[in-house]
Amino acid sequence: MLSPDELERYARHIVLRDVGGPGQAALKRASVLVIGAGGLGAPALMYLAAAGIGTLGVVDDDVVSLSNLQRQVIHTTPDIGRHKVESAAERISALNPHVRFVGHATWLNAHNALSLIGDYDLVLDGSDNFSTRYLASDACFFAKRPLITAALGTFDGSLTTIRAHETNEQGEFNPTYRCLFPEAPPAGTVPACAEAGVMGALAGVMGSMMALEAIREIVGFGDGLVGRLLMIDARAMRFETLRYARDPANPLNGDGPVITDLSAHRT
Repeated sequence: MLSPDELERYARHIVLRDVGGPGQAALKRASVLVIGAGGLGAPALMYLAAAGIGTLGVVDDDVVSLSNLQRQVIHTTPDIGRHKVESAAERISALNPHVRFVGHATWLNAHNALSLIGDYDLVLDGSDNFSTRYLASDACFFAKRPLITAALGTFDGSLTTIRAHETNEQGEFNPTYRCLFPEAPPAGTVPACAEAGVMGALAGVMGSMMALEAIREIVGFGDGLVGRLLMIDARAMRFETLRYARDPANPLNGDGPVITDLSAHRT
């Protein structure tokens, strides 16, 4: 499945014992949807494209602004005012012409989430608000797609993988995003990036780790982050992992689920 050009391009992957030719072929067959081409999505997209993901989709209706460039490394100064999916497409094409790029210049919402997510094998959520995170998690559950979700603070970040539609070795459903965060914090209690700020290089670290976890999910090496929340404190340069389990009372795949579709996300 790999051309001579691809064999040379991905040579450092192919010689890895845990990847090899079969793993690289799996990356080429894979399709990944990234929600947001911003601080997290930008580095994730670059490394996924470099790794040879066959199809990369991006959902983002925003345009590039000057203040984005401190962390959103897929965009450049001449891109200011352009749709992010357009500038992302150019950069990915220049980096790896073997990747098929699909830009969705829209916001993820209750009306399009299932159709968009259902077209891909894996979803990465790099959004910057709780409403999109809950929507993406619920939609991935109903579409039966794994979700890698990350979040940024000023000097901190977190990352986990959700496979709530699947069961573990004990035959129980894996935990959902709602098991980790049962409710969104009250409006106004978590300041937006524009108000609180964010360390640009930290966005690069977290986005790269999202890409690494996506590659690991596709190829199948090592231990993933299902049921584990990776947390980074950039001030102390400390990494910690918190284990979390399915909450039987969670409304999505709990013992008495009450969320059966995405109607609660419709406004």
